[in-house]
Amino acid sequence: MHKTAIFVDVQNIYYTTKAIYNRSFDYRKFWRDCSKNHDIVNATAYAIDSNDTGQQKFQAALRHIGFNVKLKPYIQRADGSAKGDWDVGITIDIMEQAPVVDKIILLSGDGDFSILLEHVAKHKNVITQVHSVTKLTAKTLMDCTDTHREILMADLI
Repeated sequence: MHKTAIFVDVQNIYYTTKAIYNRSFDYRKFWRDCSKNHDIVNATAYAIDSNDTGQQKFQAALRHIGFNVKLKPYIQRADGSAKGDWDVGITIDIMEQAPVVDKIILLSGDGDFSILLEHVAKHKNVITQVHSVTKLTAKTLMDCTDTHREILMADLI
């Protein structure tokens, strides 16, 4: 079994599964399936702290499954736009975990992570795997990873 670290871009997975399937990702099923073939040494889910009770219950469920949940405040700008991006935090954590694991699993379709995965594969000798909704995933991300797993209807609740 590979020593594995899992990183979840919660907002990306939420919005892409809703857009394509109108459903939510089943994190319990993912954990169950993943833990059969991997020694999960770290699993972190990155989310936005919106002070919504539904979100708080979801985050508690992620913790119960086994994820560390990192929250960043939701920032509403004066012009009406919002900010809540975890790309830098995910990148730092992957760089810190890469030397101590055999495999990194990233749940995201964000092409900004392409350079990161290429770097850890080449310089840290780590296997990379991406889980995402293919139709909404950057081609560069799918091309740079060792394995791309498409999120399908069977992966949703």
